[in-house]
Amino acid sequence: MIDPRRLRVLRAVADHRTVTAAAAALYLTPSAVSQQLAALEQETGHVLLTRSGRGVRLTAAGEILLTHAHEVIAQLERAEAELAAYAGGTAGELTVAAFATGIAEVLAPVIALLAGRHPGIRLRVRDAEGDASLPMVLDGEADVALAVEYRGAPREDDRRLVRVPLYAEPFDAVLHASHPLAESPRVSLDQLADCDWIGPYPGNPCHDVVVLACELAGFQPRLVHSSDDFRAVVALAGAGAGVALVPRSALRGMELKDTVVRPVAGPAATRRVFAAVRRGAEDHPLFRPVLDALTEVAGSLSTN
Repeated sequence: MIDPRRLRVLRAVADHRTVTAAAAALYLTPSAVSQQLAALEQETGHVLLTRSGRGVRLTAAGEILLTHAHEVIAQLERAEAELAAYAGGTAGELTVAAFATGIAEVLAPVIALLAGRHPGIRLRVRDAEGDASLPMVLDGEADVALAVEYRGAPREDDRRLVRVPLYAEPFDAVLHASHPLAESPRVSLDQLADCDWIGPYPGNPCHDVVVLACELAGFQPRLVHSSDDFRAVVALAGAGAGVALVPRSALRGMELKDTVVRPVAGPAATRRVFAAVRRGAEDHPLFRPVLDALTEVAGSLSTN
């Protein structure tokens, strides 16, 4: 009989590609992870992992077992959801990992909404970049992710997660007030091809959005200054250090000293935001009110 707890270990190793990283995600020692994997191989009668450079990869037998692991883990999540529903309780705590703007624009209003409708549900908020929250959910560090579409993100048909689309918002061009295009009602990105640029670091989902938008406009942005804090990006633009693309919601309430904000003409950079939970948990009596509240608040969010 296969121990389902070891299937979680197998999935963590598949996700993180090294025993050490999987152990850290599971709050285990590397030796404990290795012992669990060895026991799983003994239970199945197959070699499940093989060395690959400095990491490991699944064998063909390991890939087969991983496919079933996704289904088993999702079914266990569903069992917990049904038992919780049977108990009739909508009281408890969920951890939500979200990026800063998502916390301000969506998650804070959701907390206020739940306080009136479901006072027994408490949310614990953890600030995480849009590409960091999904691994946190998969590793069990968070229950719900407020995430941004990015290169390498789990696909919509990923067996490990259920995704709930929330909203899409455009990026606006931020220019110094003296920029030649400052008086234009709209800015075409190709007009900024020769400018110095300010943007997030590689690895930040917004970096991918900016670079892709510029590539579609026919050029590679010359990223001279880097910051993941949009207040710093706008301040640098106000100092004349370069131009930037910033998500519209991130500009709300921000001091725009010596800068102008202009919508982008033509195909615009867009940030697509969604919520995600582990598959099988979407109908849990604690999760469902949170997902419904996220959808409601996001639906009322104006991105125009």
